[in-house]
Formats: sequence, C-alpha cells, structure tokens
Amino acid sequence: MTKRRLTWHTLLLTVVVTFHLNTAGTDQCMGGSNIFTEIPENSPNGSFVVNLTDFGDPLTSGLQLYLSGPDSHWFYLEGKTIRLNVSTEKTLDREVEYRVIIQVLNENDHQPRFQEDLLLPQNISELAALHSVVFTTLAEDDDGDSLVYSIDDTSPDAVHFRIDLPNSGRVVLAQPLDFETKRRLEVVIHAMEMSTRERYKCTTTVHINVLDGDDQYPSFLPCRPLGPQNSHVCLSPIYTVNITEGETPEGPLRFQPGDIYAEDGDRDLKAAISYSILAGADGDYFHMDNSTGALTMQREAPSSQLTSTFHLTVMVWPNKAAQVNDPRKYAVSEVLVRVLAANHHPPRFSLPHHTAFVLESPDTATLLVTYDGQVLSLHAVDPDFPNGVNPNLWYKLVSEGNHSQLFSVTRDGLLLAKPNQLQAQETYLLQVIAQDAESGEVANTTVSVEVLPSDQAVPPDPSELSSSPNMADRVVVVGSLSLAGLFLVTGFSLGIWALRRWQQHQECSKQTALADEKHPNVDN
Repeated sequence: MTKRRLTWHTLLLTVVVTFHLNTAGTDQCMGGSNIFTEIPENSPNGSFVVNLTDFGDPLTSGLQLYLSGPDSHWFYLEGKTIRLNVSTEKTLDREVEYRVIIQVLNENDHQPRFQEDLLLPQNISELAALHSVVFTTLAEDDDGDSLVYSIDDTSPDAVHFRIDLPNSGRVVLAQPLDFETKRRLEVVIHAMEMSTRERYKCTTTVHINVLDGDDQYPSFLPCRPLGPQNSHVCLSPIYTVNITEGETPEGPLRFQPGDIYAEDGDRDLKAAISYSILAGADGDYFHMDNSTGALTMQREAPSSQLTSTFHLTVMVWPNKAAQVNDPRKYAVSEVLVRVLAANHHPPRFSLPHHTAFVLESPDTATLLVTYDGQVLSLHAVDPDFPNGVNPNLWYKLVSEGNHSQLFSVTRDGLLLAKPNQLQAQETYLLQVIAQDAESGEVANTTVSVEVLPSDQAVPPDPSELSSSPNMADRVVVVGSLSLAGLFLVTGFSLGIWALRRWQQHQECSKQTALADEKHPNVDN
C-alpha cells in the first residue's frame, strides 16, 4: 500500500458554528476571526490542534460545531477541541502550514421591537390635512432583518389611518378627525420581518389625542340638534317673555326656555361670545349687553292694543383674542317680547263644589259624570277675557294620598278615573285648580266622587226633581192657606226671580265692559 504524505501544501479548515434559537450563549456568535495554530509533523492521531475557547459548552449552550472545507478530513472535533486525524497511511509533512477558519452562520434568534420613545400618545389637530403624515413608528431587529409595517384593520379607529410605505413606518391620515365627535383614538400597528422563514413580528397600540381646532360655529342654548346624533347642526331656540303694558321691568328680562346665552362650537378654545341686536329694536325699547346677552327695557311698555309683540333678531359671534375673527362664523336667534293688558281679575269656578260619579268596572280609564250621567266638565272663567274664556288656563289635580294615581284631569277640565282600581261605595274628595299660565293666578274647586256598583244607575239631579210635576203627589200641603196668601207667596217669588235676573244682567254688563278693555290679541 502506498503511504499518503502531504508535503508543501496548506490545509484549509473551516469550523462552522450554528446556534439553536432561544439558548444561552447566543451573544457569542456576534463576530468571528481566523485562528492560527501550529502542530509538529508526524504528530500522532488525536493530537491536539486547537481549543475553541471562545464558544460555550455545546452540551449546555445549544451550540452546534462541525468542520467543513477541502481539508476537513485531516481533523475531527471532540467537544470544542479540534484534534488531528492521521493514520499510518496519512501523515503530515512539517513543511505544511495549516490555517483554521471559523465561519459563524446567522440564526434568526431576535424578534423585532418598537422603540419606546415613539410609543407615547400622539397629539393630532382635528384640522390636520388629509393624506398628510401625522406620526411615525419605528421598530428594530437585532438580526438586521428588514421590517414591513401594517395597521390592524380590527383596531377601533383603523379607518382614520394608513401606512405611507410598507417599510417606512410613517402613518398617514386617511379620514378627517373631529374633536366634537371623538377626542380619543386608538390604533394597533404591526412590524413584521419581511424575508425570514419565521416572519417574527411585534405589535404596539398607539393612542391619539385629537386637539380642538377653530372650525365650529357658535350656537344659542338650549340647542335642539337637527339630523343624526352627534350632529353639529342645531336649531336655535325662540326666547319668549311677557311684559305688562305701562310697566318698565327692572333688571334683565327673564326669558323662556332660559336666558339668552350662546357658546362657541369649539368649546375647548373657550372663546368669548359677543352679542348684539340685529333687527327689531324699534324705538330703542331694548338694550343688549354685548358681553352677557342680557336684554333690558329702556322705556315703558306700550299699550297692548298698539303693540302686542316685539320681534327681535339677535346675533352672536366668537370674539377670539389674538385671532382674526371670522365674520362668517355667527348664529342668529329670535326673541319675542309679548305685551299683555293689565290683569284686573283672577279666574274663578262657577261652583265651589261639584258632585261626580263613576261606575265600578274592569275598564282602565273612563270619564267622570255628574247627575243624569252628564259628563263632568270643569270650567273656570276669567272676566279679563271676552266671554270669560282664558286660553292660558291650565287645570291641575292637587295630589292627595294616592288620589293622583286613581284620577287625572285633562287640560280642558275633563276628569278621568281608573275604575278597575276602585271599589263600590267608596268616596273620594278631589281638589282641582285652574292656573293662569301668564299671571300665575289660580282658582280652586272640589269634586266629591262616589263609586257606584256596575248595575246601579247614576242618580238624577235633585234640583230638577224638586221642580218636576211628578213630585206633586209627594208634597203635603198644609191646609187653611187662603187664596190671598197664595197670591202673596206667588208675588214674593216672582219679585225674587226678577231681582236675580236684574243682578245677573248687571254682572254680565260689568264683565263685558271689563273684557272690552283687553286687546283681541290676548286671546292668541
């Protein structure tokens, strides 16, 4: 057998080191260098060549070492030690120089992560331009892998944003922001390895604060929204107040549904509001405070027959210091000042007491009736109005015990009961008031309600029974009444009747004269 002998030849040996992911000692593969060593010729098999002390223990650190290259057959690995692999047929010549080259192969053992200083809440104005870059995110990968960015479509407010370029991390505004609709947004962003087998990724949640911008009009309050919920378009209220002719109210007028007041739509900017009367202050009757909106009367209220209502148009606009006021951002509202005739008489009921009946039944609601089954209708008269009819009267039932749960009264003075909750032979005493909505004056009356069995008829009117011809057989006439005495009694009765008729006529004439003092517009 021919003996193999290597002379005048350089052996090239490459030691390849690989690592398992997530094992100790992975930082040792961050670099590499050539290892130079010497070995005598004719060294026996298994001779020590070099010890790879720069690496951890392969048994515990997860390292994998193996030899490669055209001359790797001259050596073998024993743990971290490279030993000589020779035999009697294969020996080393002393003139040969050997170089050991260690090549470290990269393993994807690091996951990307976002930079902490870029994850703080982002502040974006609601006036930010569409398709502009509003903030930037940046992630790092210690393995140097390229990353691509994406927005999670399932995040709450993903519709407002998009990524500019996949590998840029720049976030672009895709839909307008609105401070008045939503002030806090949240979007989830992913950064993922682009060219690795594992495609590791990291995720972050970015919180966005929407900043208020000068983009809203002022509005009078209380504002009644128009359109869908959260709509910024609203209908200004109509401010109304009543004044009495001949009077000059002291201090600001008190309106309904509230004082004249407006706010800038950009409420976080807290811009001051300026007020003015745009039209309708005829004869300089009114003055409006420019900063508060308070409206006061400068002169005595005119006669209601001459002027029944003042119609004013008031305007507001934001008065923004250190800003250029936009004259296009304003709001207007209507103010009605009604002039009423002097109130001379309170309302009153024709009777201080009424009798009513209700039949026991399973019904949930029914009208109360009076004698002969006539529907009971309560009406208060006000001599200040023609025919005594005051259109501003409201009828109310004074609560007493649980009566308000069993009975109710309509605005027109009709009484309702819940017969399914009543029992026969029960009696209730109700108190009803009629209140003038303008003057506040009230009239009182009581109603005695008797609950009848369902099979019992409503009794007739006692006053009609006393005058009925059928009662003749029930009247006992005590005798010895002379014809002259009969004439005397008859004449006295007729006199009393004539006197009452004259008094009624006088009262009617007096009420008519009082009513004529009121302007017809008071009925409206």
